[in-house]
Amino acid sequence: MRLRNHPILEFKEQRVIHFTFDGQDITALEGDTIAAALHAAGIRTLSHSLRRHHPRGLFCAIGKCSSCLMEVDGCPNVKTCLVPVKDGMVVKSQDGWGRFPSATSRKDYQRKEIPTRETDIAIVGAGPAGLSAAIYAARLGARVMVMDENYLVGGQLIKQTHMFFGSKDHYAKTRGIDIGTLLRQQCDELAIEILTECSVIGYYHPHELAMVHKRKLNHVKAKAVIIATGASENMLTFPGNDLPGVYGAGAIQTLMNVYKVKPAERVLMVGAGNIGVIVSYQLLQAGVDVVAVVEATPKIGAYQVHASKLVRCGVPILTSHSIVKAYGNESVEGAVVAQLDNKWNIIPGTERDVAIDTICLSVGLNPASEILDQAGCRMLYIPELGGQVAVIDRNMETSVSGLYVAGDVSGIEEASSAMLEGRLAGVAAVQSLHGSSPQIEKLKHEIQSGLDALRTGPFGEKTRIGNKIMTEAAS
Repeated sequence: MRLRNHPILEFKEQRVIHFTFDGQDITALEGDTIAAALHAAGIRTLSHSLRRHHPRGLFCAIGKCSSCLMEVDGCPNVKTCLVPVKDGMVVKSQDGWGRFPSATSRKDYQRKEIPTRETDIAIVGAGPAGLSAAIYAARLGARVMVMDENYLVGGQLIKQTHMFFGSKDHYAKTRGIDIGTLLRQQCDELAIEILTECSVIGYYHPHELAMVHKRKLNHVKAKAVIIATGASENMLTFPGNDLPGVYGAGAIQTLMNVYKVKPAERVLMVGAGNIGVIVSYQLLQAGVDVVAVVEATPKIGAYQVHASKLVRCGVPILTSHSIVKAYGNESVEGAVVAQLDNKWNIIPGTERDVAIDTICLSVGLNPASEILDQAGCRMLYIPELGGQVAVIDRNMETSVSGLYVAGDVSGIEEASSAMLEGRLAGVAAVQSLHGSSPQIEKLKHEIQSGLDALRTGPFGEKTRIGNKIMTEAAS
């Protein structure tokens, strides 16, 4: 299941390590997460559902769902898609709720003093938006702390092997994986503190965070906070959608492009937007057979250059089609697809069976805005922006003074927009702390002009509509 060659990815020698899974010795490579190592070993069933005890497999690979929860070294409910493998680690699958070992006495739970960390600007999320915010804020003299629950820095960029469009300022003709490296290097040069394996679990006024860093509770006090938590993948409702072998497109990218694991042999892609079409091509690069891409709408949503490349490779893109059901015993063994009429109903007689072992869903993203709701921000459901988002002004500031957002958590767009929003939030946060200056005003104008330019044309229409709704709500 390991990839051995690839037209883009580099293969560096990694130390071989061993851990056990349900008593079975598993060989892994240093740098694997537990879930990635199990996939490389051909193990897809990672847990079982709470009520019906049905098998569950990896879906998101970014810690947003519960499908990969396992017991690790005695600790239950560990997100194994985020935790790197260690030599000698003992991993056990869970059937339903996890359980802690029985305590022998109250002394086992002694209250400990919670350490406090202080900074000027705390940033939650080390993806393109969070890193860009950190860089611009640090350049203006702010002390910055970035927190991310993943152990790798870069967010979605670490798995994007395609080249970006736009101008030089937007990293045009640079692959996402390389942009992530460049941003991390800039953070290192500015001595920005980045905490990985760090989950922010609560927001408290004024600008205080509760976070767990490598299983230890910490208290963070900041003068301003930027939330750049990104988004989670949408699920699609159909019989069999909970079988192991049904993945979000991002999880497929992570397995292939980060951990170099071949995720499947034959894939059905659901969704012909940019992500669906790009990931389909990346699957071909990894030696996976993409049997078809089905798209419920009458038109392909992806950039034509990406869709044309896929069609030239012989992959059919079936518009006005959708998946009817998936089937299999312990994991996906096949699926049924059918044509839809103009009212989204299945046209009888058009159903056909496809023999596959994997279904990849690329049916949109949902802003990961829960902490903003908990912080008391004014929230609004805007479908054009992907769902529930915080109401913000032109400076990316929410209704809670000193609390900013950037990236997909403020509305689903491309990574180029996320980086610009991060820059704007970083500059605006510094302005709130130290006041304005000609340099700050110039930076804000340049960044906002860049955002406006990115949002022109048909692909920016949803964002323009969503932002108009936002502006009307804020006034």
